[in-house]
Amino acid sequence: MTMPPSSTPLRIVIAEDSAILRDGLASLLTERGHEVVAMVGDASTLSDVVGTHNPDVAVVDVRMPPSFTDEGLLAAIELRRKYPMTGVLVFSQWIETRYATELLAGGANGVGYLLKDRVADVRDFIDALNRVATGGTALDPEVVSQLMGASRQQDSLARLTPREREVLELMAQGLSNNAIAGTLTVTERAVEKHIGNIFTKLDLPPSDTHHRRVLAVLRLKG
Repeated sequence: MTMPPSSTPLRIVIAEDSAILRDGLASLLTERGHEVVAMVGDASTLSDVVGTHNPDVAVVDVRMPPSFTDEGLLAAIELRRKYPMTGVLVFSQWIETRYATELLAGGANGVGYLLKDRVADVRDFIDALNRVATGGTALDPEVVSQLMGASRQQDSLARLTPREREVLELMAQGLSNNAIAGTLTVTERAVEKHIGNIFTKLDLPPSDTHHRRVLAVLRLKG
């Protein structure tokens, strides 16, 4: 299959730990006229490979060896810092909001984040790849939704006073109100007031179906 005249062949690096997905993606791109200049199965060599081949765009999975947690996303952040002219398209089935926010911190130009399970049309993927390679943006709506949710969560935590944050951290350790009062050398009534303020600032109204203390701790650990 040849590329449409309006399309420009891209030079692409692929970072994907699954050999089958890596080779399949390379074949798909090559058939459409693009050049896959390098493929890696782990994130540790990605930066060196990009530095060597100077591709237009790198397609990067999130969870890669050795721990299969966030190595790929961390490598993508490094690419943005070292090679700002290279587009980065994160292509994964996972959304890691913490580092995805960092990836976009310097601006969304030349950045994409697509979910493997939600790309139903190859043309959509190729279009996203072209946009990212030419300085545009390609973000799955679900990624945007989760990033906005994470941002609102951090904003709500930022509203806590230092003492309220301290109380919440002690709650996260499993301490009772009495134990928190003893640790902070305050009255239990003062602790109850702080906890009430925490619930209000974290937008956790009284509920018959949810334990607000648990939800508050989850906000802190989220």
